[in-house]
Amino acid sequence: MVNSMKTAVEKAKILIESLPYIKSFANKTVVIKYGGHAMVDEALKKSFALDIILLKYIGINPVVVHGGGPQINEFLKKMNIQSSYIQGMRVTDGETMDVVEMVLVGKVNKEIVSLINLHGGKAVGLSGRDGDLVKAKKMQIMKSQLTDAPPEIIDLGRVGEVTAVNPDILETLDAKDFIPVIAPVGVGADGKSYNINADLVAGAIAAELKAEKLLLLTDVEGILDKDKTLIPTMTCAEAKRQIEAGIIVGGMIPKVRCCMDAVQAGVKKAHIIDGRLEHSILLEIFTRQGIGSEVVA
Repeated sequence: MVNSMKTAVEKAKILIESLPYIKSFANKTVVIKYGGHAMVDEALKKSFALDIILLKYIGINPVVVHGGGPQINEFLKKMNIQSSYIQGMRVTDGETMDVVEMVLVGKVNKEIVSLINLHGGKAVGLSGRDGDLVKAKKMQIMKSQLTDAPPEIIDLGRVGEVTAVNPDILETLDAKDFIPVIAPVGVGADGKSYNINADLVAGAIAAELKAEKLLLLTDVEGILDKDKTLIPTMTCAEAKRQIEAGIIVGGMIPKVRCCMDAVQAGVKKAHIIDGRLEHSILLEIFTRQGIGSEVVA
């Protein structure tokens, strides 16, 4: 009896600790990029869904943007379509784009929506094409040259970058207490679909909505320094210096730059957190120490 009472008191203390954060974030928007291991592990999938539902019930407005690279790879393999990458980005011809859109919008998006709804939420699935939510243009990258010759443009096919976000549909859903779940497919001025990195879509949406927080769920602890120690907080200026010094490297560079762009566009804080932890979203938002790394302006 004594032990069970102590456990109950500890739970009450946790709730009390979260109270100022609940008050602080009431009626604010939090944009969450959902990806990595959290999308495939069954326990983590349930944990994610419950976190999102809790945010909505206590008056916070979650907006979910999801990835789906492994699922796309699996489907392309079944169809004997070879995947190729340049500078970490999938070359996306017309046939590949059809598969990307089918998997992201028709399969992955609907599974996430169903998961949230199964556990008591009210989620609605969207792609960037719906209501012209995410407008895009063809991404152009340059091939590095060792001579003084003009830079060569690399054609990635239907890989896009965000040019504008139209928040009308998100505001309508929020007014009716729905949770938007967005697949990172944009629409060009020509009406064609474009495959866009989910981090970039999440960052652009967070900036347009002037979100209180942008959370990027990853498969790492956060941003590490040269001694491989977690950096809890850094400014944009510090992040830029770490990139230039070669301390932040590889796939962490675009994530950090996404966070920098978001906070410089008006997002209060951007976070890179470990999605392999159960209830990582709640741990970040409602605890004093938080988890992962945050980037501030």
